[in-house]
Amino acid sequence: MSDSALVAAATRVRVHAWAPYSDVQVGAAVLADDGRIFAGVNVENASFSHVCCAERVAVFKAVSEGARRLVACAVVTDHDQPVSPCGACRQVLHEFGPDMRLILATTDGVRRETTLRALLPEPFEARHVLDHRRA
Repeated sequence: MSDSALVAAATRVRVHAWAPYSDVQVGAAVLADDGRIFAGVNVENASFSHVCCAERVAVFKAVSEGARRLVACAVVTDHDQPVSPCGACRQVLHEFGPDMRLILATTDGVRRETTLRALLPEPFEARHVLDHRRA
């Protein structure tokens, strides 16, 4: 699967974002290790604490369809420069793809590539929960 196909999937779905409060439409697409792509958009709510970012929507769709290992994620916005995932999204992405590649892009075609490990060098991991239960 090419990076362009992943960015295209995120770009296509972005127009469906529900962003009446921020007016920032974000599309994200994750690539599962079996080649399937799952796309999501940000969904805002008048109660701001109940907003869900596009990256997490894409991950939740992937998991609900049986994907458990994600290898890449594209995030597309209409900002001047690419925008990286928020901290909560980084943590959720890590759960299913700690070594994933990130393709951050704008609707004008500006791209930046990085890795999740570069953006989240010290994640909270399952071992932290499991070690605590054994203590």
